[in-house]
Amino acid sequence: MNGIGSGRFSNMEMEYIRRHHRHQPGNNQCVSALVKHIRAPLPQVWSLVRRFDQPQKYKPFVSRCVVKGNLEIGSLREVDVKSGLPATTSTERLELLDDNDHVLSIRIIDGDHRLRNYSSVMSLHPEIIDGRPGTLVIESFVVDIPEGNTKDETCYFIEAVIKCNLKSLADVSEGIAVQDRTEPIDQM
Repeated sequence: MNGIGSGRFSNMEMEYIRRHHRHQPGNNQCVSALVKHIRAPLPQVWSLVRRFDQPQKYKPFVSRCVVKGNLEIGSLREVDVKSGLPATTSTERLELLDDNDHVLSIRIIDGDHRLRNYSSVMSLHPEIIDGRPGTLVIESFVVDIPEGNTKDETCYFIEAVIKCNLKSLADVSEGIAVQDRTEPIDQM
């Protein structure tokens, strides 16, 4: 997979990437994947991620989201972006929502921004962190490189936004998990 090298991921992470993050980048596209380990149980994290209709619950750059129709594959959401980003609106389509494998995929189909042919996949995987249930979150994307930008600039910008979103997802999930704290697994 062009752009997602195995050097910065563990073998387990690479296996999940191979299984769930199959992007086919074209010549003028960049592709990347980011990983976040969250100290909260997978059901807690998934309950936030799976809400295609409420990305603002953990995405700090989203000010408003409106979904038309039922929440199902093919559903569209209109997202308003907070000032500070080179965008104001985004129209996004739900491509995949798998509650068994904990995978969400979206595609941006329109809007006032420079992300053309943007598609992303998020997959969540259970893990144990310091004896407690945790969640490995992997988010990957593919997008056209805008005219006047390099591949590196494009990937760097999108990775910065995703890192911010994943940090916020961790903060929100871990805040809820602390309220629901259970005993470490090895003491049960």
